[in-house]
Amino acid sequence: MADAHSPSGTRWIWNVFWLLLVVTAVEVALGIIKPEALLTAVAGTSILNLIFIGLTLVKAGYIVQYFMHLKYETQTLRMAIYLPAFILIPYLTFILLYEGVKVYGY
Repeated sequence: MADAHSPSGTRWIWNVFWLLLVVTAVEVALGIIKPEALLTAVAGTSILNLIFIGLTLVKAGYIVQYFMHLKYETQTLRMAIYLPAFILIPYLTFILLYEGVKVYGY
């Protein structure tokens, strides 16, 4: 028997699919078009790269929530998994980009 909080049927999986498809399509479109306004350097990289990192974190969050069934766990367990990932990944990415600029002088 299904959990009281879990969705019934396949509607939820199609909603997640379409959302992930749209986010991926935006990433691909931005990668092909590469608007000049988004190529301005910020924090050792372009705004476009920061947008890609943000959209990738959004997709990772949805995949973890729905396909790894974390959405229906307790709030404490979810925060114990989400917070380190969503704090450390941007922090380490910033350090990598910032130090790369300092070392290689781009």
